[in-house]
Amino acid sequence: MESIKVGLLGLGVVGGGTWKVLARNAQEISRRAGRSIEVTRVAVRDVTRARALLGPDVVVGADPHAVVCDPSIDIVVELIGGETLARELVLEAIANGKHVVTANKALLAKHGNEIFAAASARGVIVAFEAAVAGGIPIIKAMREGLTANRIQWVAGIINGTTNFILSEMRTHGLPFETVLAQAQKLGYAEADPTFDIEGVDAAHKLTLLASLAFGIPVQFDKAYIEGISKLAAVDIKMAERLGYRIKLLGITKRRPLGIELRVHPALVPSKSLLANVEGAMNAVLVNGDAVGQTLYYGKGAGEEPTASAVVADLVDVTRLLTSDPEHRVPHLAFQPDAMADTPILSIEEVITSYYLRLTVADQPGVLADLTRLLADSGISIGSMIQQPSEDQDMADLIFLTHQALERDVNIAITAIEALPFVRSHVTRLRMESLT
Repeated sequence: MESIKVGLLGLGVVGGGTWKVLARNAQEISRRAGRSIEVTRVAVRDVTRARALLGPDVVVGADPHAVVCDPSIDIVVELIGGETLARELVLEAIANGKHVVTANKALLAKHGNEIFAAASARGVIVAFEAAVAGGIPIIKAMREGLTANRIQWVAGIINGTTNFILSEMRTHGLPFETVLAQAQKLGYAEADPTFDIEGVDAAHKLTLLASLAFGIPVQFDKAYIEGISKLAAVDIKMAERLGYRIKLLGITKRRPLGIELRVHPALVPSKSLLANVEGAMNAVLVNGDAVGQTLYYGKGAGEEPTASAVVADLVDVTRLLTSDPEHRVPHLAFQPDAMADTPILSIEEVITSYYLRLTVADQPGVLADLTRLLADSGISIGSMIQQPSEDQDMADLIFLTHQALERDVNIAITAIEALPFVRSHVTRLRMESLT
């Protein structure tokens, strides 16, 4: 049987890894796919370097449009990143009747609805396992393995850079800036780490997971995003003392009035599964009504882990090339005409527990006034710690609350910060039991 011809856009870390895995495991991949899969054309900036790596049998050029318009190419693999050119090339490939494999979470989080609609109309596949959590097969698990379930929630550590930073801050008691510099030196963080440390990368991935979980359109613009750049070492230390660890979580939950879609640092119980995911590793916890909790753990980035997901998509597309487009697994798990219009809730509508830390004047009546104010806002205190501040005339207070509406907590914090004996802003972190 004739081999599947692949056109590769980009030969960076993931592109190079894809070439290596396809070459090294060619026989195994062919046995799984039913026919061989070969890269026959590549578009790259550094043509000379690519020709030296790929050899004479691969057509190498600088024009990516030549790849997506080549009639011999069956599958286009988009690994150039970004949104503008990548969107143009993916839509052009689809229009030319080519299947697409991509690792571009930003592209799909922002333009996924347009891309998936175009692919469905043209009868081609857009596969994106590598776009979320690197080598962890979470997309396939949610699209196929969990289809019997009404998924209740998904929570994950889906950015290895931030997880590495938080692990190092907790283990060594170092400030954020010091660990970020270390992460950049080790190659875990980019020179401009904004997308990672401010939670944007995790929100791209969470947006796709929410669509797969609940059958809703991709809605990145409605996600609540809060990063770790303002996280203080004192709160990581205090969380540990209280039996928690702080992780940057992507959380999406089904609620009676809509869907929660949020990325932010959160305290999780130190004995929980996600609390013990350390370093640059990723993990996703999915709760379904039939199966209960399932955990997906592994390397969320890197050359060959991500290439593993790209090649798995290539095999899947190869298996499905001759199948009826109407009977393939839908791009977002649910049939396109059965997508729900369930609203995304604002962060003020989220219900969770809270960690609140503030500095107050050490004087009589302070605790009584604070607890009364919280009670007036409908916030119940689970526990409280008071400890001396660096200034002996002040004290640091930490409250752990029971579940409360975020809107009520915002109102309470504003009122607390206006009190004459309060000497700091209130540090607020959300808490997740994940049960």
